[in-house]
Amino acid sequence: MDPVTTNMRNWDERVPDHVVAYDAEAFADDPQAVGVAVEAEVLGPHLPGGSLEGLDVVHLQCHIGTDTISLARRGARVVGTDLSGAAVATATRLAARAGLPKVSFVQTTNEDAPDVLGRQFDVVLTSVGVLTWLSDLRPWARAVARLLRPGGVFLVHDAHPTMSALQYDRDDGQLVLGEPYFSGGGPRRFDDGTTYASDSRMANAVTYQWTHDLGEVFGSVLAAGLRIEAFHEHRTIPWKALPSLVPSERGWELPPGSAECPLMFSLVARRA
Repeated sequence: MDPVTTNMRNWDERVPDHVVAYDAEAFADDPQAVGVAVEAEVLGPHLPGGSLEGLDVVHLQCHIGTDTISLARRGARVVGTDLSGAAVATATRLAARAGLPKVSFVQTTNEDAPDVLGRQFDVVLTSVGVLTWLSDLRPWARAVARLLRPGGVFLVHDAHPTMSALQYDRDDGQLVLGEPYFSGGGPRRFDDGTTYASDSRMANAVTYQWTHDLGEVFGSVLAAGLRIEAFHEHRTIPWKALPSLVPSERGWELPPGSAECPLMFSLVARRA
């Protein structure tokens, strides 16, 4: 079985567990619940009036759609896309439960999204734990450019490649490189059998992930004809990616006084 199909089956199986782990139904029921704070803050200076209100947004790799719902609650008209049919079905149900008619979901790969959706958007957004599932960022960036209207804005917000290269099983507080940083070399195979959200064992345990350094991220976006307007490195991350991280108001961060490295990055680009 090819790596993409293997990953899709794994993500299909994750969906019920993630609905519980994210408390997604309670999130849908609460009209005041809004996530993706960092995305809104980073995007704001690049949007008309600093707001998503009234804009057409496509959210790539949306999973079960909680962040997509958050974008709609910020006033956007949103389409979420994902490779997993189970995720799209659940996201559609959650949006209906939330009473959000301006949200829809479509099952598609990133590369096929421009043809499947057949239209363009003011904003393309993809965030948190997405790039590692892509084998090649060049077709991804070209698809983003095709999805954007002239003048449209793109945001990717994801784990920083430096953080991803750290030895993730250390519990002594030391930041030690132990995984690949630079792109290339093919996918890494994992057979953990559990998701990051719980200890549930899965039948479709195998996943494949790819390493993408910042040079590849920047180079792919620029090669697609987009103009980079902003780049940020962040000290917090939404999940406990390393044993030494401690909780904070914005997620998880390295303990005060410890060695530092960026945990997340965000990049804003615009189509001419």
